[in-house]
Amino acid sequence: MRKNGTRFAIFLITSLFFLWGLAININPILIPHLKKACQLSDLESAFIDSATFFAYFLMAIPAGRFMERFGYKGGILLGLLLFATGAFLFFPAAETRSFIFFLTALFVIACGLTFLETAANPYITVLGEPETATQRINFAQSFNGLAATLAPLIGGRFILSGKNLSEQEETGMTAQQLNDYLNMEASAVKIPFIVVGVVVLTVAIFFWRTKLPEITEDRKQKERGSIWKEKNLILGVIAQFFYVGAQVCVSSFFIRFSHHVAGMEESSAYVFLSVALFGFMIGRFIGTFLLNFITAPRLLAIYSFANVLLLISAVMLDGMFSIYALIGVEFFMSIMFPTIFSLSISGLGAKTKEGASLVIMSIVGGAIFPVIMGGVSDRTNIQLAYLVPAACFFVIFYFAIKNARIKNIVLAGSSH
Repeated sequence: MRKNGTRFAIFLITSLFFLWGLAININPILIPHLKKACQLSDLESAFIDSATFFAYFLMAIPAGRFMERFGYKGGILLGLLLFATGAFLFFPAAETRSFIFFLTALFVIACGLTFLETAANPYITVLGEPETATQRINFAQSFNGLAATLAPLIGGRFILSGKNLSEQEETGMTAQQLNDYLNMEASAVKIPFIVVGVVVLTVAIFFWRTKLPEITEDRKQKERGSIWKEKNLILGVIAQFFYVGAQVCVSSFFIRFSHHVAGMEESSAYVFLSVALFGFMIGRFIGTFLLNFITAPRLLAIYSFANVLLLISAVMLDGMFSIYALIGVEFFMSIMFPTIFSLSISGLGAKTKEGASLVIMSIVGGAIFPVIMGGVSDRTNIQLAYLVPAACFFVIFYFAIKNARIKNIVLAGSSH
């Protein structure tokens, strides 16, 4: 491939990191919005995350098999088409104001994202010189972090109305007035998701018309022994399961939490959420720098314990101090996914690919823990519910301590 063609291909692959970062990080906006528009409890609204992250669990293996037959470019094209289809489904979902319809649309989007995430990392590593592969991955991941920062700002500006009815206001409305209000709220997602669908289809057309290199797998001899005998891998899968669950819990209920502890309106809360996610992005750069001086297990232990303390503070304090504590949690979460991933698959040799797939499937934690947290919130309050992610970080702390005792551990590169 010519140099100019390679650069354009790198640009296209990098756009995928931005697109799936935008799609996943819009959920913290959709949760309070659909909770209001569809009159949901905290438990019910948590199924927004479940619809997204169960798709990752269910589609990971089918996505891999599809790409074995049709190639990575075919997988990317199918992923983009599923992504666009799910975005367009938001229009009829809003018309009917059906929560099940919204969940279906989100599930279809997430199925597409599974294909994109499965393909993007291998592609970005082969597009250019091998010695600059790590630089290209880090460059692409920075756009994922940028999307995480922008998603709350874009979603908050174009989706959230900032109007929440009190019980007294709702009681004072006629049935028709209430129905009109709820329909207006639900309709707010139509144009933003149509725009997303059009953009994704445009990217798909560029991919279709661009010649990309195909990746050939090096099939070596079968690995010896069962993957389930790798104790550190299994512990890592469990740690990643709890981490993704904690990450989604912290972000998804941030707006609800801000209103509860500080009386903050939606229009302000989504700005603070964007600041928190910006801290997550900055934390990746700082964490990468610190890894030059501190071993990965030790830094993971420090960060996970810091998050336990911050979440306990967020539960015990009130007002802006609690919100600042959650912003701090986002910063300290920044290195956790890639670090847990690397430690988990270290030393697996020929079993690395199989082990990596197990760690990826543990993303399903993001589907389960928000539902648990929503149930706790419905029975107590959203502030006490933040003890759920605090407990998750204890598990990660244990995994880090166990790995700190392993000598001569070799970290396998990974990013998310």
